[in-house]
Parts: sequence; structure tokens; C-alpha cells
Amino acid sequence: MANILNIMPELEADELAFLQGLLKDASDAEAHQFASIYRPRRRDTTLILVTTLVGFFGVAGIQRFLVGQIGMGILYFFTGGLCAIGTIVDLINHKRLTFEYNVKEAQKVYAMMFGRYGAA
Repeated sequence: MANILNIMPELEADELAFLQGLLKDASDAEAHQFASIYRPRRRDTTLILVTTLVGFFGVAGIQRFLVGQIGMGILYFFTGGLCAIGTIVDLINHKRLTFEYNVKEAQKVYAMMFGRYGAA
């Protein structure tokens, strides 16, 4: 079992737990390969928080574009973050928004590497 924390120390607790479950049967070499593909695809919670704050002062919806929700990003853009209420909700839930995106990306990378979806 590979220790993903040694490979990717920037992971948050919930993401780390998910990845350890996903890579429980992977070797160290496979875990390193997974990390090299997954790391540039994942989003950091700080980036999502900052782009959400930008929605109050400039362009709303950037955080939704970054997590792959293009339709919601366009909706936020044209409605001023749904009259700022959606932006406030995203500000509160920025960690969950980031975690859900990172889980999807991890599952895509896992499926690409091993040809199947992992547990979770």
C-alpha cells in the first residue's frame, strides 16, 4: 500500500482519506504515477476561495468555471453571482465545492490508469 501523504503532502484530510481508499491496492510506482497525473488537475481550496471573493468585486462565477461547472459559471456571470447570494453560499461551501471536483478528477485519473472506477 502506497502512502499518498508522502507523495502529495499538500492534500487536505478528507481528500487524503479518499485517495488512500482509492489507492489502497496500488504500488508505490503506481501511486507516484497517479500523483504526477492528478496533481496538475486538482484544485486548491485557496484558489477557489480567492476566486469566489473576486466575485464580490468583479467577475462573478470564476470559481464555477474552475470546478468545471460551465453552465453555473455563465449563470453566475450574467446574474452577478445570483444577486450575490450564490457567491455567499459558494464562499461558505468552497471546501466542499473543491473536494467534489477533486474527487471527480481523481476517479477519472484512476479509471484512466487502471481501467476501472475505484471504491467511493
